[in-house]
Amino acid sequence: MIGIVNYNMGNLASVMNAFTELGIKAEVQSDPEKFASYDKLFLPGVGAFGDAMSHLRENGADNAIREFAATGKPMLGICLGMQLLFDSSEEFGEHKGLGLIEGKVVEFDKSKFQTPLKVPHMGWNEMFIKRSSPIFEGMSDDFYLYFVHSYHAVCDDKFAIGKTNYGYEFVSSVQKDNIFGVQPHPEKSHDNGLKILTNFGKLK
Repeated sequence: MIGIVNYNMGNLASVMNAFTELGIKAEVQSDPEKFASYDKLFLPGVGAFGDAMSHLRENGADNAIREFAATGKPMLGICLGMQLLFDSSEEFGEHKGLGLIEGKVVEFDKSKFQTPLKVPHMGWNEMFIKRSSPIFEGMSDDFYLYFVHSYHAVCDDKFAIGKTNYGYEFVSSVQKDNIFGVQPHPEKSHDNGLKILTNFGKLK
């Protein structure tokens, strides 16, 4: 059973619908004391980093997520949920994250763009696999997913399992042991996204 963390900042309906379509057992959970009872934990998210961390701290969900990660059971963060895995973000000031993966979240640097591009980065774009990961099992070395974000992660390449080009190359998927993150929205990414969710559902 997958526990979907509810902290009032995720598109929970579309995530639940995706898991239901795939026949994967999942439920939305607001009580951090129950996180430990799940086989896997899923961290969604849409919105601002600082607000999200405030919501997680309100009822101790931040510490409950850290404790879950320490058990070695699989955990996946998507979009803002992936960004929260890192040490900090500079979105609207400096904010501390969950600190589960070493790195930080920064705004797209338009000065590095070779041609003018709009931020947020929105729409379909290609993810290039940089190293093998069980969440990409059975997938090609590159595939398209749906993105909506203005900030991206910066971390050591040893954590980067996927990268994407938008003005320049950035980290779009990460793994540190049992902790996984993808910047795009797999629940909005049709077959490729559903394959990622399927692979996550198979993890033990």
